[in-house]
Amino acid sequence: MARVTRTEELRARLLGERPTDRIAGWAGPLLFALLGGILRFWALDRPHQLVFDETYYVKQGVSMLEYGVEMRWSGEGKVVDPLFTHGNLNVFLTDNGDMVVHPPVGKWVIAFGEWIFGPTSSWGWRFSVALLGTLSILMVGRIARRLFGSTLLGTIAAFLTAFEGHHFVHSRTGLLDLILMFFALAAFGALLIDRDQMRERLAVHAGRLSRHTTQKWGPVLGARPWRWVAGLSLGLAVGTKWSGAFFLAAFGLMSVLWDMGAYRAAGIRHWVSSALWVQGPLAFVAMVGTAAVTYLASWTGWFLSAHGYKRDWGQVHPSADFGWVPDSLRSLWSYHEEAYRFHQGLTSPHDYMANPWSWMVQARPTSFFYESPKQGVDGCTVSECSKAITSLGTISIWWLATIGIFFCLYHWGFKRDWRAGALLCGLAAGWLPWFDLQHRTIFQFYSIAFQPYVVLIATFMLALMLGPRAAPWPRRRRGLLAVGAFCLLTLALFAFYWPIYTAQVVPYSFWRLHMWFPSWV
Repeated sequence: MARVTRTEELRARLLGERPTDRIAGWAGPLLFALLGGILRFWALDRPHQLVFDETYYVKQGVSMLEYGVEMRWSGEGKVVDPLFTHGNLNVFLTDNGDMVVHPPVGKWVIAFGEWIFGPTSSWGWRFSVALLGTLSILMVGRIARRLFGSTLLGTIAAFLTAFEGHHFVHSRTGLLDLILMFFALAAFGALLIDRDQMRERLAVHAGRLSRHTTQKWGPVLGARPWRWVAGLSLGLAVGTKWSGAFFLAAFGLMSVLWDMGAYRAAGIRHWVSSALWVQGPLAFVAMVGTAAVTYLASWTGWFLSAHGYKRDWGQVHPSADFGWVPDSLRSLWSYHEEAYRFHQGLTSPHDYMANPWSWMVQARPTSFFYESPKQGVDGCTVSECSKAITSLGTISIWWLATIGIFFCLYHWGFKRDWRAGALLCGLAAGWLPWFDLQHRTIFQFYSIAFQPYVVLIATFMLALMLGPRAAPWPRRRRGLLAVGAFCLLTLALFAFYWPIYTAQVVPYSFWRLHMWFPSWV
């Protein structure tokens, strides 16, 4: 029997069992990314109307292409939108930029599709978001495979994402929130790769030492490029919406805690101090520093423009105390102060505002679009019809994940399962900050930012149902049957709500049948 080397022993301790079926590991997630992409791109231009907050971001994307910044338009949305959707792009006022409250990245992403397909194409309005939504199916599948060490669970996670209604609706709508989700998810995946690479290097490094040698301080272990990728992705997330900063803080802390656990498992004596004082500063530079530079660079169009909102504020308002700061940066700071006051003071009532306590159970899904065609109009064949887009999550997934939060807390707190902690970290970064903003107008559709971690928590629960690979076959068979039944239920619910996700013209009674709770109406 071959003797296990110290490096192999440490690799097993630090990395655990890793799947080796590389082709299957890609095939499953790719298959459901392809199927999910077909569903998301099918009739993407339906309806050829600005849906919900597309009234802001679609027009702002066109403005970014034309002027480099967001320009104001003449009149309210209900006046401008019909002109815009019928091809009239002469709706912008060119005297000054608009005061917008979200950074530029997401609007540049939307503008990319408009550049390809033309600014008057509703395909173009939604193309970029649909593309990112499709890619995120693949990403969730690959992340789940790496997290759980299982190709089957990776494929299941991709399946759940492909047929999750909240993700599906956002993937077909030109809003910013799925873009934020995508970049935060990319950072999470990059940090998972960094974690594995760091532990592999640590196993090799420590394996060279004698079994009786105790190392006091953990080694640096190279540049760790995936941390820099995470910083870039998080900078783009913050550059889409400021709420991306919570992912930056949470994931940065998570990465350092992972290093702490790795040093401890490798037998480093000062494992806490090594993580804090050896890796901590490097992680800060790689993630926070890169994110800050990326965020500032995302404002390039504003810096280069003569029309950007408050672009000349610094020149008009010289400062005795901060005169050493360039006027353009002081102007940008003043702009940010004004946007922050807006966010804090947004308290206008809205029919679909929802408290964050209710988001996980889908208590108040946001209606993105609703019309009531009468008989003979728009294909309506009865006296009254409905044509709706409701951002309702597939409840089998969300309700299972709601229960799964408590299981993750138990497994993280009492079984020291790092995977449960990582999923809770992603969920907390996207969800918990909103509890401090309950005084302002907020909506359930913001939950798309943490939707991947909802899917992954549901996958975690399905993994518990499956049981360990070494379990007796009767136990494993029951687990497979339970997981299969859950997946079939999820698929059936998605198919049931398909007309309500895609603005199909249906009888009003049919639409009402789908509104199971009064709060969904």
